[in-house]
Amino acid sequence: MSTPQATLAEKIASLSGYGPTSDVAQAQYRLDLLASWSIANGARVLEIGCGQGDTTLALAEAVGETGHVDAVDPAPLDYGSPKTLGQAQDTISAGPLGLRITWIQADPLAFLSANPDAPPYDVVVLAHSLWYFSSPSHILETLRVIATRARRVCIAEWSLSCPEGTSGTTHILAVLAQAALECRKPASESNVRTVVSPARIKDLAKEAGLILRAETLVTPGAGVHDGRWETDAVVRARFAEEVEGFVKDEREKGVIYALKDAVQTSLARVGGMKGVGTMDGWAAVFETER
Repeated sequence: MSTPQATLAEKIASLSGYGPTSDVAQAQYRLDLLASWSIANGARVLEIGCGQGDTTLALAEAVGETGHVDAVDPAPLDYGSPKTLGQAQDTISAGPLGLRITWIQADPLAFLSANPDAPPYDVVVLAHSLWYFSSPSHILETLRVIATRARRVCIAEWSLSCPEGTSGTTHILAVLAQAALECRKPASESNVRTVVSPARIKDLAKEAGLILRAETLVTPGAGVHDGRWETDAVVRARFAEEVEGFVKDEREKGVIYALKDAVQTSLARVGGMKGVGTMDGWAAVFETER
């Protein structure tokens, strides 16, 4: 008998690196992404940009006892909040799905290039990790190497869209405001470093030799608070301080402040931070040409 999806989300949340108080809505969203990808039991999976393991746990559940997940992230183990990568990954490793996961702290390109003759992965997953890349060209270079090392590539990223009349618009504006500032920062620890839309991701994937097989929008539940996190990053005083510190062109600075003002106006219209929703996720499946 299969486990009911709600119960499975509760299980994944309880094993999260954030601890037993982890939000079930976030686990459910990751399971919804996986449902659109159809990860097979027994699959050998590479996850690029695993972070604290939100999607890694769901992948480990999906591949079963005979599958395995190599989870790669270049960030230092003391990066992240409210738990660092190291703390979250150690918690997951100590749980019942831990043996199905190998954590690898490495640059994804370096890891992929280190052993080019290794057997191909069944699936490579990039779940909400592309916006952490340094540039679209870096994404393209990575996808080109992935195309030589996997049969299928599954990608999820925020869609820059939301159902009409919903509060996800504030999230979209906050992301664009951050992206405009990030273009002028020489280094970043932001969640938003390079914004690429689904249309642009598809263009980059095609250029890398990947063929789009399926795509869908996944609406996160009300308990997924990414929209609030990104909105908070824009309305904080530090955002304006960084604009003044990094942006020299007067017109460019004006654009960023206009986006910041749009975020604050949208925030007021939804009744404050508790009213901010999260935009739809976009999930796609690609295959290699070979």
